Amino acid sequence: MPRTTDPAVAGLEHELAARTREGVLYERLNERNVRCHACGHRCLVPDGHDGVCKVRFNRGGRLRVPAGYVAGLAVDPIEKKPFFHVHPGSEAVSFGMLGCDYHCAYCQNWLTSQTFRDARAIATPRDVLAGEIVELAVRRRAPVIVSTYNEPLITSEWAAEVFALAKAQGIVCGYVSNGNGTPEVLDYLRPVTDLFKVDLKSFREAAYRSLGGRLHVVLDTLRLLREKGFWVEVVTLVVPGFNDSNEELRDIAAFLAGISPDIPWHVTAFHEDYRMSGQGDTTPEDLLRAIEAGRDAGLRYVYAGNLPGRLEGLEDTRCHGCGATLIERRGFHVFRNRLTDTGACPDCATPIPGVWRLPA
Repeated sequence: MPRTTDPAVAGLEHELAARTREGVLYERLNERNVRCHACGHRCLVPDGHDGVCKVRFNRGGRLRVPAGYVAGLAVDPIEKKPFFHVHPGSEAVSFGMLGCDYHCAYCQNWLTSQTFRDARAIATPRDVLAGEIVELAVRRRAPVIVSTYNEPLITSEWAAEVFALAKAQGIVCGYVSNGNGTPEVLDYLRPVTDLFKVDLKSFREAAYRSLGGRLHVVLDTLRLLREKGFWVEVVTLVVPGFNDSNEELRDIAAFLAGISPDIPWHVTAFHEDYRMSGQGDTTPEDLLRAIEAGRDAGLRYVYAGNLPGRLEGLEDTRCHGCGATLIERRGFHVFRNRLTDTGACPDCATPIPGVWRLPA
C-alpha cells in the first residue's frame, strides 16, 4: 500500500490493508510482479507497490484487493443513479468502497473516491458482509443493487460477491462507472451484472488525460458492454468550457447512436464542486443544445438532468413509435408510468428498450 507521513492517512491505509483478500482480476508475471486487469490502466504492480487506484496492491507477488466493507450504503431512487429505463419509480440499494482510478477535479463523490490523493478525503470504512447488503435490498423490496460512489471497477471482486448473492434472490445488479474497463473485467462481471451506467466525460483525448483516463478505452468499453448484453445508459455532465462545444456534443451523440439509437443519453447540468470553479454552472440553454445534438444524431432517448422541472418534458420517456408520453418524471420522482407490464407503449404497442419487468 502507499506510504505517507500523514498519521490519519497512514491509519486508514492500515485499516484498508486489513480489509483485503487475494484478487481474481490479475495475472502473475513472475515471482514479484503482477498485472492488474480490473481497469483500463492495466497496472504493472511490483511487489510492495500499489496500482493507480491505490487500493489494489501487490504483497509477496499476489494482488490484494478490497473486500468486506463499505464506505457508503444507502437506499436511493433508481432515477438518482440515473437509470431511467430500469424499473421506474423503484428503489435501488447503493453501496460503495474507497478509491478511484481517475482524479476528476469536479468529482461530487471525492470524499470516497479521492482517498489517498487528497488529505481531506478521509472517509470511514464500515465492515459488512455481502449478505447484509442483499438482506437490506430484500427487506426494502428493492429490485436493484448498484455499486457506486467510488469507481466500482477497481473493487469488482467484492461487487461480484455481493451480486452473486443478489442474483439468487432475483435482484438486478449494476455498476455506476467511469467506463475505464477491460474485456477481462466485463467477462468476469457479466454472469452476475445486468446494468452499466457509464459517464462519458468528454470526446477529446486531451480532456480525458487531464482526468487520469484515456478516451479510447472508454469508447471500447461502451462498445463491449452492448456486445456482451449489458443494459447501458450513458451520462455526460455538460461542463462549460470543458466539453460543451456544439461540435463535441455532436461527436458524443453520433458515437452513441452508432452503437445503438436505443442507448439513453443523460445530459446533466454541472455545478461548481470540489476543485473546479470559475467557469459557471450549466444553463438550461446548454442542456437544450445537447438534447438537440442527441436527437439530430438519431438517439431515441435523450434526457436533461440536474435541473428538475426547468426543462419541461425533457425528463420524461416518450414512445419512439408514436411520441406518446409514457413515464413522467421530475428529478428523482416518477409521477406516472403508462408502460405495459411487458415494457411496451399502451397506445401503439411499440416495445420500449429497457429492464422493466419486476422480479416475481
